Amino acid sequence: MADRKAPPATDSEVDHADWYGRDLSGESHTRVAFSDLELTEATNRGAVFTECTFRDCKLNASVHTDAAFLNCRFTRCSFFDATLIDCKLVGTTFEYCGFDLLKARGGDWSFVALPGADLRNASFDGMRMLEADLTGARLQGAVLRRVDLTGAWLHRANLSEADLRGSDLSSVDPTAAELRGAKIGPEQAIALVIGLGLDVDPDPPPEA
Repeated sequence: MADRKAPPATDSEVDHADWYGRDLSGESHTRVAFSDLELTEATNRGAVFTECTFRDCKLNASVHTDAAFLNCRFTRCSFFDATLIDCKLVGTTFEYCGFDLLKARGGDWSFVALPGADLRNASFDGMRMLEADLTGARLQGAVLRRVDLTGAWLHRANLSEADLRGSDLSSVDPTAAELRGAKIGPEQAIALVIGLGLDVDPDPPPEA
């Protein structure tokens, strides 16, 4: 598991605010501590949150496009049916959050920390998750298509029945992650076999 980072230091607070359906587009927030924030059905195009903390916040059914959450921390937040398109979440940490029906497409989620996260009903498509911490994550039946998982931490992750087609699985140790029933392509199968230490030889054996 990757080292846990300390929560970012904050300079101001927003507590118990009702931002239901708010348009956050173009806003910029740095080192703000958000607590019990209502962001259900909020829309967000291009807003930037830097080193902010979110605690007990609701982002249900919110839509974020070309937005950035950089080195932020989310604790006990709900992302039910939230959509993130081409967003940048580099270095962001999630703790005890809910991700039912989360849809993420495109963008850069490198160095995110999602250890032990329940992502069974989440969908990730066409994005970067370089060195992401997915240690012990529950990903049964989840969608991770065309995701760059180079250097990702996947020890004890449960990827059974997950759709992994087109994703980089070079960091997956088949002996340390559950992969039963996962959907993969031929090239990914070869990568996993190599990960088991087998020598893949495409040439037929010589005739006796």
